[in-house]
Amino acid sequence: MDLNKYFKNKKVLITGNTGFKGSWLSKWLSMMGAELYTISKDIPTSPSHYGLLNKIFNNDIRADISEFDTVYNVINSCKPDFVFHLAAQALVLPSYENPYSTFTSNTVGTLNILESLKRSNHNCTAVLITSDKCYENTEQKVNYSEDDRLGGIDPYSTSKASAELLIKGYNNAFFKTNLSNVRLCSARAGNVIGGGDWAINRIVPDCIKSWSKGETVNIRSPYATRPWQHVLEPIYGYLTLGAQLSENRSLVAESFNFGPINPLSFTVEELVSELSNHFDNSTWGIDDKANKLHEAGLLSLDCNKALKLLDYRSKLDFALTSEWTGKWYNTFYKHGPEAAAKMTENQIQEFVAIK
Repeated sequence: MDLNKYFKNKKVLITGNTGFKGSWLSKWLSMMGAELYTISKDIPTSPSHYGLLNKIFNNDIRADISEFDTVYNVINSCKPDFVFHLAAQALVLPSYENPYSTFTSNTVGTLNILESLKRSNHNCTAVLITSDKCYENTEQKVNYSEDDRLGGIDPYSTSKASAELLIKGYNNAFFKTNLSNVRLCSARAGNVIGGGDWAINRIVPDCIKSWSKGETVNIRSPYATRPWQHVLEPIYGYLTLGAQLSENRSLVAESFNFGPINPLSFTVEELVSELSNHFDNSTWGIDDKANKLHEAGLLSLDCNKALKLLDYRSKLDFALTSEWTGKWYNTFYKHGPEAAAKMTENQIQEFVAIK
């Protein structure tokens, strides 16, 4: 699918562009010639992938998406052709420390996007990203499909399930009607890794930050399994969904999982072991004394709906995903930010070339 023809010279609004996935999505869209409009509350980490790419952001607004007037004014003034909503408090453990801000960002923020699009009602295609954590996890060896029950034990997961219910309500009440000019879907992705992520309490950044200082990393949940995927995989899914949704109203109100089509989940220990093969001076152990707040142990997605309706399929296997990730960080720490920014561009081009 030639994505360029859908996004070249189009106005695209991205929320959460300073984050890990948002910055990669912004770079890819910029390479396709999109006119970017972006909203983020702050730059969440230092260093940051966004910081390496900041020359591409000409219409970049610092604002809190939980503030309705700000969100509505941006959407109503620029009237984007596409909206990709990624802004969120994106981590499970911090949601225990700040549940209120997690819900205002993830749930109220989504509500503000929905209401702003409803009021503006201009011709627009919107993909709202939630999380695979929105499912009620039974800790069974099952692959969760889009029709499975929503739920959550921790504040983060509950906030994402709540966002999905809001999306469903607005779609059914407003966007599916013939009076609406808005086409809207939600997307749920599995655990994402790749270069440029320095967030706290994520396994790859924790490893990289320790290894870059010559320290041993201690992992807290070595046997937890996830359908690990490179950051470009779900972004490719979001772009594919946005492109097809812009032409096909029958997709309005659908939700899509994005992850490996054959969801071979690997443990945290297997990921760290594989990643260590591609980063210099990497040693690791298991932290048996870690404070174990609840995080899902087993989690895997059924992504056949995206294959069937969008012809979407993942491109990178687990080994290549780990290799691309390790090489990106090695480039950053050995050769500096400019070389890493160039590697971002090169990896996008290489990913696109894979058929």
